[in-house]
Amino acid sequence: MAIKSLSIRIDEEQLHKLHIVADYEGRSANSQILILIRDCIKEYEKEFGEIKIDK
Repeated sequence: MAIKSLSIRIDEEQLHKLHIVADYEGRSANSQILILIRDCIKEYEKEFGEIKIDK
């Protein structure tokens, strides 16, 4: 599986808070975002079923 890059726009205050949460969890901001995305997808799939990806 290829690793892709994604840019996001985030205001300075939210970014600062993200870094604080990530530091508390012992993670980088990037790792923290990946965990949040993973958890979001997991919750979605729990409610609506597995997301099928066409390749």
